[in-house]
Amino acid sequence: MSQIRNTGSVLYIVLAVSLLLSAAGCSVIPTETPAGDFQKAVSQAERLPAESLTESDVDQLAAGNTAFALDLYHQIKGDDDNLFYSPFSISLALAMTYAGARGETAEEMQTALHFPEPEDRVHTGFSNLDQHLEGLADQELPEDAGEAFQLNIANQLWGQVDYPFQEDFLDTQARCYGAGLKLLNFIERPEESRQIINQWVSEQTEGKIQDLIPRGGVGAMTRLVLTNAIYFNASWLEPFAEDRTQPGDFTTLRGGAVQVPMMSHDQAQSFRYGKGENFQAVEIPYTGNSTSMLVLMPDDGAFREVEGALTPEVLDSVLETLEYTSVALTLPKFEFEKEFSLANTLADMGMPSAFDAEADFSGITGGKDLYISDVFHKAFVAVDEEGTEAAAATAVVMAETALPAEPVQMRVDRPFLFLIREHQTGTIIFLGRVLNPAG
Repeated sequence: MSQIRNTGSVLYIVLAVSLLLSAAGCSVIPTETPAGDFQKAVSQAERLPAESLTESDVDQLAAGNTAFALDLYHQIKGDDDNLFYSPFSISLALAMTYAGARGETAEEMQTALHFPEPEDRVHTGFSNLDQHLEGLADQELPEDAGEAFQLNIANQLWGQVDYPFQEDFLDTQARCYGAGLKLLNFIERPEESRQIINQWVSEQTEGKIQDLIPRGGVGAMTRLVLTNAIYFNASWLEPFAEDRTQPGDFTTLRGGAVQVPMMSHDQAQSFRYGKGENFQAVEIPYTGNSTSMLVLMPDDGAFREVEGALTPEVLDSVLETLEYTSVALTLPKFEFEKEFSLANTLADMGMPSAFDAEADFSGITGGKDLYISDVFHKAFVAVDEEGTEAAAATAVVMAETALPAEPVQMRVDRPFLFLIREHQTGTIIFLGRVLNPAG
């Protein structure tokens, strides 16, 4: 397991949206930059100031995000393996892409992603939530907590130099997501552009996410790449005692036992704990008490039943059972990573038009020339005595829609020659002519 720093746990969520565009839209004005720096194309829109989230805002955003998170869980859970992903990152990336969706494409995305109506509320809502989450880093912590809690969110657009984009789309990114545009030359130097973007991602995640965009992930047809990085560093409010970690049995779904390091505290702690008809649940807070890990453990033999019934309403009922109780908690240390291709999954969840050649993302280019070709997500998590270390990356790849060309008319209604040949060597195996097909 990778070493986790004593300052606390680290959660890294990285997100990339790659869009391959055809020429349409409005030009943006590039700024002059020192040699070796990025050229920037600046939207004149300023970031919306953070507003206090009202109870209704929080309820609607949380309800929508939770519904999407659990819908996605049931789609990708599989049968016999670990699972880890970042639904908030995926929602945020698709919200930024949604800013360019129109017509049926936008309607399907709104429904499948449980976004509020009208569209403006999606972007202003995420803007407020984004800044609210970042504001958690300003909370007052005990003097001995040190730098044990950090939460930073960064968004960045990377566009083809001299390429036109819709100003409204760029303004929405600037106002609601704080995302500026840096210009690269994908056409002539796609590999160099890929490395520049990946280096930015690495820097935003302290080196935890490397090579987010794989070789070949951008090419000469790439026109815009959108990246998002979330950095979270927090330790447990009550760290586990390292000298109490001992090997212990963990019973798998198939009934076998595996030996894993099991963590515990020196003494029972006061946690929010609940017990239902077929489960136990405990909420383990991180320092500052503004974030926590909820552990939901079904009774022996009830995992599939509890998992299959997990809905926002069931989750609410679980949370309602929690009360502060003295808990002698034993928790396994664990570490694993997962990766997904989500195009078919999201299409099945109710937004097929976004993945079809007839998709309407005209808010980005001014024309119906984009569709989402795939959505890739990769995530890593490690939990130990100090806290949680995790990393996640998502890439939403949008490809140019090729409009069907007017077909060439060829009616073979007069004498013709024909030949049958082998391709690699060019050998003509048969050669002939037809003067009268009827013989």
